[in-house]
Amino acid sequence: MNIKNLKKSELEDYCKRLGLEVKKQKKSELIQAIYCYKQAEIDQAIKNGNCLNLLKSKINDLADEYANNLNAKINARREVMKSDDNSHYLIYRVLGITHNEGILIDEYQNTGRFLYKHAGSFLEEAASLCLFFSNKEGGKSLVENTQGKKPKTFEIDFLNGNDAVELKWRDATTDGDHITKEHTRVKVIKAYGYTPVRVMFYYPQREQAIKIQETLKTLYDGVSGEYYAGDHAWAYLKKISGYDLQSILIEIAERRNNEAKNT
Repeated sequence: MNIKNLKKSELEDYCKRLGLEVKKQKKSELIQAIYCYKQAEIDQAIKNGNCLNLLKSKINDLADEYANNLNAKINARREVMKSDDNSHYLIYRVLGITHNEGILIDEYQNTGRFLYKHAGSFLEEAASLCLFFSNKEGGKSLVENTQGKKPKTFEIDFLNGNDAVELKWRDATTDGDHITKEHTRVKVIKAYGYTPVRVMFYYPQREQAIKIQETLKTLYDGVSGEYYAGDHAWAYLKKISGYDLQSILIEIAERRNNEAKNT
């Protein structure tokens, strides 16, 4: 859960569940109180030699939260689609797609958007947790755009000391404008004295998207930044944080498979 995206009322509810004071607290103060709570929690785990177990517990809870949210959104969309106007299936049939095939294609196209969004957000948040457990002073940060007017600011997913780490589950974009924006972002981060680091866990498979990534790697190399993708991304996170996120996720995936078999 990215607490910065929560409304104040949601933050207050979250703080109450943690046993934190919420009266007359501003949103920024509530966020800071939660960070302090999490830092103290990690400190205690370090003292008890229980850090890995705590991290696994946090990522398990995060996975359950995302899975439940994803399931709810998919079910809601399926319900809405029952009343959709399917007159466009005429064109599907003209092109050789049967009515039943058209239903499945539309359903997967609609629900797939939710899956990709949740998969990306979950993995990026889980990776941030690993980094946070190794550096409690790090976290998200904003820098002003000193190279242009739009956007006004650029977000750093995790500022780890002097390393401005950008976390991506994968990047399949084929938009050339993406390179221009990323070039500006990297130049801004470099101007602040940080080292731009791009960590992308899954490499795209389509030719144009691969070319975009090759260009981005050249861009990072050109400013003495760092670019990690695929297996190198997992290895980087393990080396920097000390935690093997991939192994933790495999454990969760296997647990879910076993649960599915037993139901």
